[in-house]
Amino acid sequence: METWLNGLHAWISGLGLSAERVELASLAVNLGVLLVLAFVANFIAKQLILRGVAATVRRTPVKWDDALLEAHFFSRLSHLAPAMVINAFGSQVLGATPEVLAVVNAVVNIYLTVIWVIVFFAFLDGLHLLARRSGRADRTPIKGFVQAFKLVAAVVALILVLATILNKSPVYILGGMGALTAVLLLVFKDAILGFVAGIMISVNEMVRMGDWIEMPKAGADGDVIDVSLTTVKVQNWDKTITTIPSYDLISGSFKNWRGMFESGGRRIKRALYIDMHSVRFADEAMIEQWRRIDLLKGYLDEKQAEIDRDNSQRGTDLTILGNGRRITNFGTFRAYCVAYLRQHPRINQGMTMLVRQLSPGEHGIPLELYVFTNDTRWAVYEDIQADIFDHLLAVIDQFQLSVFQQPSGGDLQSAVRQLVGGGSSSGGSAERIASPRAAALHAAAQRSEVLGGPRAGATLRADSEAELEPRDAK
Repeated sequence: METWLNGLHAWISGLGLSAERVELASLAVNLGVLLVLAFVANFIAKQLILRGVAATVRRTPVKWDDALLEAHFFSRLSHLAPAMVINAFGSQVLGATPEVLAVVNAVVNIYLTVIWVIVFFAFLDGLHLLARRSGRADRTPIKGFVQAFKLVAAVVALILVLATILNKSPVYILGGMGALTAVLLLVFKDAILGFVAGIMISVNEMVRMGDWIEMPKAGADGDVIDVSLTTVKVQNWDKTITTIPSYDLISGSFKNWRGMFESGGRRIKRALYIDMHSVRFADEAMIEQWRRIDLLKGYLDEKQAEIDRDNSQRGTDLTILGNGRRITNFGTFRAYCVAYLRQHPRINQGMTMLVRQLSPGEHGIPLELYVFTNDTRWAVYEDIQADIFDHLLAVIDQFQLSVFQQPSGGDLQSAVRQLVGGGSSSGGSAERIASPRAAALHAAAQRSEVLGGPRAGATLRADSEAELEPRDAK
């Protein structure tokens, strides 16, 4: 190489140019030769070596090299070839001009620093891709660690580039940055907090990819689709995306439904509201009818024997309803619910199962079912829950119980119709039916429901009932 360059320099000198022009022409030729060598090295690396490596990787049975290929690791690695050629031949080609050689070396060093950083980024991306395919990324927020390593590498690369430009030692640059520590902490506050939060989330396994979490403060209710260095992305059930800072998951509170899915049971906690006026003691006819229900045979025999034994020991006068113990329709229905759930194939029998009576209120007596299904899938869970309550609502009439329900517009209209036109067995019924004002109010109530809705009709019905009260008093 040196002999060839000397011959080229001699040929340029023989052209009869001035010494200054000869020096400039030689420098231009030398730079051109260096660039041609770099171009040839880049061509060989990308068109020959890289294609051969890619073909070899695709034929190998291992998976890690495929992940590196998809992350463009080998492609970015090929960018090192031109810089390595310039470093190898730069001193020979530009040795006569040390100032130009120093500038070229500085540019090449900066270029090499940047290329090594992006190669390192591609290597981390390949590891992350490999972890995602193996399922490990679902259990550990690896993306946060990858971003943290990228951040550290970028900071180190920046220090090396500044040291090269300023022609100073990296230690000198680090010493000068001591005064900027407070500013750097302020600028990278979210990244530092997110990195610490990511470590805590990983160690404590608080959040994984695919977890269903609820965080009302952030308006998040859905599946975790991404856990990064500073944020956690949640896809809500309406398909919107909520982004939560990682630090908020540590400093605040949220609900993770992963435990429910891992347990294999999903809770049903719903109540039937029983009308208190329909609760009564059971007579012999009712008990005999219930004995024909397979789920109640054992319960009724055992319960009746227990009650008879207790009453005989007390010597209670059973001719009075308030004395002694008796079977009730509500208690029997509660026992039926327990027996029905015990034999239900979609109920998890290994978890808590309660059929409990809660405190009576303005809506009746709540009879709450507290059980767990053996299938945690949402749609299947809803089907199981609906089937159970469909059955209980359909069978409750067999126990002469009524489910509490707020009166509807049809109920009120029927009541007014009975009051106005239904007649009465007492004297003066004809007078009540024939009341012109009551009939007019009733007709107005029907018209107002059509025009103004049930609320307006209810007001006029109240007036019609008020009209009837003086005649009833007579």
